[in-house]
Amino acid sequence: MTTKYILCGLICLLFSCLISPFVLSICKKLRASQSILHWVDKHAQKEGTPTMGGIIFLIVLIFSSLFLTGKNAFVEWFAIATTFAYGLLGFLDDFLKVKFRHNAGLRPYQKIFGQVGIGLIVGFYLYFSGRTSLTFFSLNFDIGWFVVPFSLLVLVATTNSVNLTDGLDGLAGGVSFVYILFFGLILALTQENHSLAILCFGMCGAILGYLGLNCFPAKIFMGDTGSLALGGFIGVVGVLSGLELYIPLMGVMFVLSALSDIIQVLHFKRTHKRVFLMAPLHHHFEQKGVHENRIVTIYIIVTTAVCLAVLMGVLAV
Repeated sequence: MTTKYILCGLICLLFSCLISPFVLSICKKLRASQSILHWVDKHAQKEGTPTMGGIIFLIVLIFSSLFLTGKNAFVEWFAIATTFAYGLLGFLDDFLKVKFRHNAGLRPYQKIFGQVGIGLIVGFYLYFSGRTSLTFFSLNFDIGWFVVPFSLLVLVATTNSVNLTDGLDGLAGGVSFVYILFFGLILALTQENHSLAILCFGMCGAILGYLGLNCFPAKIFMGDTGSLALGGFIGVVGVLSGLELYIPLMGVMFVLSALSDIIQVLHFKRTHKRVFLMAPLHHHFEQKGVHENRIVTIYIIVTTAVCLAVLMGVLAV
């Protein structure tokens, strides 16, 4: 089985490397470029960089399904469909930004409405299929009907956290790669159904191929198409496996991105003063003069260390 994981990851990496230049070329021809917010002055030179690179993840995710085994692969296809649904929501946001040449896109309530709608579908599926148990190291408990609002919270929080982390070249992609790799290892080592783990390794290959074009200086951005798809993938694989309680631990840098943004907004509304020079947190470090490559490296190192600790804890149980 180990061979299948490695083979899936490597072939998906190759496939991602092959299609990435074509996606970049199409985005350039369609002038699907990113508009940079005027207050992010350090990114002014990135104006016009092609976006919607997240399409690469979605194409390769479908390709990775060829490695699924077993007659009943509904759960895995449900995970793929959910990822596509969040990716489509992000694509609509990117499309509006490109069409009208501004950074507004969908209105916040439209995004939330879409995220909640998809999350409710996932939650009701979990409840009616009896997937209501949660596992956290040696703890295992059934939450019954509460799985609906809980999974909704997980999906909305995860998609928005990954979306907020997507602010520097290679940041969201690099952190997501490490997270998904270790989560795939946990699934492979602890669960009987290894198909979700196969999807994780396939997604890792997709991300690595994309990072070849997204590392500093980025030739293409993932856009909301990619960040919402990645967040949706991380969230849905977590809830389908019953291991969603690991998400805030292993995805600690996603959590910090979201928390820093929430703290900044709430504190500014109350005092009209800022806690950070700019939120999310990675922009604060950037304003402090830290080069984005160093920030990305630190985020990846911290994520790797935490994920490794969680993996060792899981294996020790």
